[in-house]
Amino acid sequence: MRFSVFTASTPQWTPAEVAAILAYQGWDGVEWRITDQADAPDPGFWAGNRATWPLTGLEESLPAIARITREAGLGLSGIGGYVPSRDHAGVERMLAATAALGAGRVRVTMPAISDGNYRELFEATRRDLEWVAGRAARHGVTALVELHHRTIVASASAAIRLVDGLDPVHVGVIHDLGNLVIEGQEDHLAGFQILGPYLAHVHVKNAAWRPSGYAADGSTTWAEEWATLRDGQADVEAYLRALHRHGYDGWVTVEDFSTVLPLEDRLRDNLAYLRAIQRRICDVPADTTGGSAGD
Repeated sequence: MRFSVFTASTPQWTPAEVAAILAYQGWDGVEWRITDQADAPDPGFWAGNRATWPLTGLEESLPAIARITREAGLGLSGIGGYVPSRDHAGVERMLAATAALGAGRVRVTMPAISDGNYRELFEATRRDLEWVAGRAARHGVTALVELHHRTIVASASAAIRLVDGLDPVHVGVIHDLGNLVIEGQEDHLAGFQILGPYLAHVHVKNAAWRPSGYAADGSTTWAEEWATLRDGQADVEAYLRALHRHGYDGWVTVEDFSTVLPLEDRLRDNLAYLRAIQRRICDVPADTTGGSAGD
């Protein structure tokens, strides 16, 4: 497995700063966030994120994206896009950009369940993905559907219904550990087996449900919160062990939205944690070259 970071989770840094720090810490790659976002007085994950490349003018930014990534010695685990599958013109641009960068795969977003009747959304999205599959094949890349709470594909079981029968070379699924804590949890190995050849990419973060107050009748109310990889409800080691048992040896992209640790410390600790797990489950020798990944 190779480990990368999705830049939605690095809002304080510019792309050049992100690339330099990831390379110094020993990460294998980066997954760039690409979207037009709202301004914010302070950098945030979803607004004012300094490590986000704007969708507007994307084509002019491609040489800089490629150069910053290449000069840092990082691989591209994929592109974190936000274009809905129904936006065919936008999807076409993202597929073309992914091909130009040699990134291999790009996320397209799925409708939220609040957008309408589930069955109607599902059927329309299937039609969209049939079109997307053809265009992805034309560009030689893979369009990714992410398992995400409160969308029409919160679980592996829902996702396989959506993509089954499409070419898995050009339409795949992102399995996301943290999102499944919130909605869609299934046995990890079973989920991977359900997806079969459509398991194309993996996102890792963690979350936990916390008491948030009391309802009018006195019963406890609950809300989800992002947590560190070590402290959330999901067992990261069990998850990676299941991936290893399944035979997955692709990218694992971290998107840690917790804020307990400062960003640089958070990234450093995440990589040390993941590398330690990798050594235990894959018999990978510890780094004895003096690298900084476990510093």
